[in-house]
Amino acid sequence: MKRKIIVGNWKMEPTTLSGARRIWTKVRKVSNQLNSTYTVICPPILYISKFISKEKVVSPLISVGAQNAYSEDHGAFTGEVSPAMLQDMGVTHIIVGHSERRDMGETDEIISKKVQAILETGIHPIVCVGERERDEHGLYLETLKNQIKNSLAKAPKKLINQLIIAYEPIWAIGAKDPMDPMIIHEMSLFIKKVISDIYGHDNAINTPILYGGSVNFRNAKEIIEKGQVDGLLVGRESVNIPGFIELLKSVDSIS
Repeated sequence: MKRKIIVGNWKMEPTTLSGARRIWTKVRKVSNQLNSTYTVICPPILYISKFISKEKVVSPLISVGAQNAYSEDHGAFTGEVSPAMLQDMGVTHIIVGHSERRDMGETDEIISKKVQAILETGIHPIVCVGERERDEHGLYLETLKNQIKNSLAKAPKKLINQLIIAYEPIWAIGAKDPMDPMIIHEMSLFIKKVISDIYGHDNAINTPILYGGSVNFRNAKEIIEKGQVDGLLVGRESVNIPGFIELLKSVDSIS
């Protein structure tokens, strides 16, 4: 059975290494006991090296990802971190184009360059896409389609099997409730159709689609079962130890 993918995006939390280690230790212990769920923890970059063994042994059930990377492997780019550096540390996944990064000024063109660099390094890019608002005329679908195409414009077809898409409708982030699971399913199919138009049917079918936006342990199972997505991108709940552990167990119980 294909494993569900749960990505924990810690954002800029917690504020201490001891707090980060506490979350990591407890989540790793639970994740290594799951049967059908693969966990990716994306902490602040300062903590990454603390969670990866010196031997860079990758567990089949949990790994460490990054929240961002630059589009060049090296050079005079003060403050940036390259995919090559992250790959050398043992990072397996990198979040790209998160709505918060887009709000900071990242364009589809910038994201496309990052996606290309990450793919060429052998890391899985988790490419975030999602409409800012929905209109009754369905214009948001065209907006989403263009966002996907432009964000993947430089992604080589030969490496597309490493790609993961995270659908995060911006209007649903931080909301009381997530998008209706049936609509999530419809949007997942729409995204796969767009990918199919670019990279072909087989690549689209094999590309994991995650959902992000107000996900917690109470709604995670229903989102995956009824939304028929391949996993979840979890924000604030991922640093809530009891809630995130319950979320993982709930998802893992899906037959």
